[in-house]
Amino acid sequence: MEPSPNIPQEQSPTASRTLQVDFTWKGCKYLIFEKDDPEAKPIYIVDTRLFRPNLVFTSAVDGSQFGSGTLHPVSINADCEIRGQAVKLEALSRLKTKYTHQSRAFSKTDTPVPMTWTTTWDLKSWDFICLDPRQIPVARFSAKQFPVKKAGYLEFLGSEANNNEAAREEIVVTAFTLFNCMALRSTNMLNLFGAAIARPAKVGNIPAEETQESVKAQHDMPTDAMKGTEGDENAKLSTKV
Repeated sequence: MEPSPNIPQEQSPTASRTLQVDFTWKGCKYLIFEKDDPEAKPIYIVDTRLFRPNLVFTSAVDGSQFGSGTLHPVSINADCEIRGQAVKLEALSRLKTKYTHQSRAFSKTDTPVPMTWTTTWDLKSWDFICLDPRQIPVARFSAKQFPVKKAGYLEFLGSEANNNEAAREEIVVTAFTLFNCMALRSTNMLNLFGAAIARPAKVGNIPAEETQESVKAQHDMPTDAMKGTEGDENAKLSTKV
């Protein structure tokens, strides 16, 4: 696969921060904390549940619940709640992993702006990349394909994601909800029916097909280069949800 051209200097993320994601069977939780810090305590805790909401997001700093995520047995869309605001993750494609959600945290006005999610994958990891309205990467959740304890890493890219707590909370909620949604889709036959009858969403005036092309043409991660080809709903993932 040919390397992607570099993002123009003025569009490159100006900062990055990487969090480590661990999964513990005790309570079936994800623990999110600073990477490469043996003394680090969790910043966010994600509880997984069989019943709705399927994911509950808590700040480990003050114990407050800031979000939730709900999956559906048939529909390939997912629902989130962030600080009391409803956010819908809508599929842009029936088969490919392309989603969109309306963001208040990344908007400069009172009107939400469209964010898009796309993926790349290889035998080691499944990467979920969040793009802002200009199709610039603002976050990446890299989920390991065969985790034991370390489930993956979450990267915040650029000044907005790094300096805005509301933006980070939104990324955490939407990233984990989308990841678990795709994990469910890859193992649930009913979601195949849901995909067949789904009406793909649109991202403003941007055709859904252009989101992945934008990643290939502009994306230059500050860490490892993007890998593999676009994931689809049949991608194999052995992560416990």
